[in-house]
Amino acid sequence: MIINGETIAKVSRGFRAIYNEGAAAYTPEWPTVAMEVTSTTAAEEYAWLGNWPRMREWLGDRVLTQLKAHGFTIRNRDFEATVTVPRNAIEDDRIGLFSPMMRELGTSAAQHPDELVFDLLAAGWTRSCYDGQPFFDEDHPVIVDGTEISVSNVLRGSAGNTGPAWYLVAAGGAMRPIIYQRRRPYQFVAKADSQSSDHVFMRAEYVYGVDGRGSAGFGLWQLCFGSNAPLTRENFEALYARMRAQKGDNGRALNIRPTHLIVPPALRGTAATLIKAETIDGTTNTNRDVVQVVDSAWLS
Repeated sequence: MIINGETIAKVSRGFRAIYNEGAAAYTPEWPTVAMEVTSTTAAEEYAWLGNWPRMREWLGDRVLTQLKAHGFTIRNRDFEATVTVPRNAIEDDRIGLFSPMMRELGTSAAQHPDELVFDLLAAGWTRSCYDGQPFFDEDHPVIVDGTEISVSNVLRGSAGNTGPAWYLVAAGGAMRPIIYQRRRPYQFVAKADSQSSDHVFMRAEYVYGVDGRGSAGFGLWQLCFGSNAPLTRENFEALYARMRAQKGDNGRALNIRPTHLIVPPALRGTAATLIKAETIDGTTNTNRDVVQVVDSAWLS
């Protein structure tokens, strides 16, 4: 193949198409846990976290809900992945050898939000959310009937009786427990302009890659409860009931209904039996299909 601007542009278009195929073939998991927020600057402040507006009877003037100044900020980060293709491979018309690499580049870009979101979920046992407490904690401060109380969104295993963590998530509404903040979508880029590139001149390689900007941060802890106790029928029902019974600052039920049970692959079989089996130990499984099971490799 003769190397010139036209042939390099054609090769780049082909690589871009293969990249797009790889990205489109992957089904992301993060929407079950996170909501997407479009960012327009270097960082976004989420002052509204901690407020849960409720309807009330309109008597007299409106009651204004003031946004609590928690000052929870999610700062955007830059991400990239880059590969090179030797000039000789293009000249010898062997570009097909690099098609799997370009497809995997697209798959990697599509998977990256999952990595951000589920890595953050797993870190929620130690990293703080908007109220200053770890995302999974026994001491989230909530005002109920004018008095501050501590609310827990965890079920911990007893000493010596802990295992892989599992999570109940409420994803039935507009809100999610985690925020996926997108500043710039992942995009395929090429540094391939025949002979004029310094990299091509010095190393006889054409450079292709993907880059994007964004981040992930904690949203509302009320929408995700976690446990490192064994995933048993009793523990599942206890955590489910605790999540359903939550009250907001005004003392009224939040009516949060778990929709997903998120588990690592090690708990997939246990979760499937717990949620999908018709009977367990000879009795009717009252938890059948009450939530959807998601086993995420990112939690391994």
